[in-house]
Amino acid sequence: MDLTDLRTGISAVVPAYNSELSLPELVRRIEPVLDSVATDYELILVDDCSRDGTWRVIQELAHDHPWVRGIHLMRNYGQHNAVLCGIRQAGYELTLTIDDDLHHPPEEIPKLVERLTADKDVVYGSPEKETHGLWRNLASQVTKVALQSAMGAPIARKAGPFRLFRTRVRDAFAGYDGPYVSVDVLLTWGTTRFAAVNVTHAQRTLGTSNYTFRKLVVHAVNMITGFSTLPLQISSLVGFCFTVLGTLALFYVVIRYLIEGGSVPGFPFLASMIAIFSGAQLFSLGIIGEYLARMHARSMQHPTYTVAETTRPAPANGDAPSRVPELAGNRPRTR
Repeated sequence: MDLTDLRTGISAVVPAYNSELSLPELVRRIEPVLDSVATDYELILVDDCSRDGTWRVIQELAHDHPWVRGIHLMRNYGQHNAVLCGIRQAGYELTLTIDDDLHHPPEEIPKLVERLTADKDVVYGSPEKETHGLWRNLASQVTKVALQSAMGAPIARKAGPFRLFRTRVRDAFAGYDGPYVSVDVLLTWGTTRFAAVNVTHAQRTLGTSNYTFRKLVVHAVNMITGFSTLPLQISSLVGFCFTVLGTLALFYVVIRYLIEGGSVPGFPFLASMIAIFSGAQLFSLGIIGEYLARMHARSMQHPTYTVAETTRPAPANGDAPSRVPELAGNRPRTR
């Protein structure tokens, strides 16, 4: 795709959490990039109820830049929930999602735009080499394995928070209102036309990461139990395998009795069999319980997110901007 021939708009969505230091730099760097690849653009900063001055910084940025607007959530719902909130407010033909930590340089955005050809709906920016620590990288791989199960697509290993997709894909999950969100899984509800391109993964220089090994593993469990039946299938397979094992043990006991005229001696054999089968049963019950817990959470109608307040561009020269963005996503920036 020739970037000079692009005649479309881009809505950039950034989930923000404790990122008062990095947001000004992100806005500074992303503006010339969006200006070079799109005719119209906007930046939607979604504050996931940060504990620092992130919302204050967003308000200042929205005041100084009419193409920036902010959304403040009532409580911390999680990164994917915040991203979904921003996606639903996007007003242009293309939606870009990028993290607030500058791990993915905004200067790499043109690579995604160029790769989004007519036969693709979603393009991921996949890091050539991740720069996280050992445990974070390990947890990231666990998450991607779970994501591949939930998405049912090989592209899952390339998936990540740096993505560009056609905004119309969101129509497929417009009615989704569950508390557990995986944007990547939701995108598969609307299309199977995925692609990926290698991008630079930079070191974080401002602020500290809010993700830990535990949080990533929990997210992986949420994805695999919230959007896939694989754990139930594994539970069924475990039950079948131990049924076969129990049948073989029964044959052994019967044959030994017929040949030697006595039962299998010893408490260890009996205790081992009981422990094995009890463990398998508890494992299966645990998986079923996880699904029941999710059904219980859905029945309580926990919201995906709740918006506390939003910003609006500041009036220019005393007059209101000609295209003030509404929450539904009108276009605030035209070149």
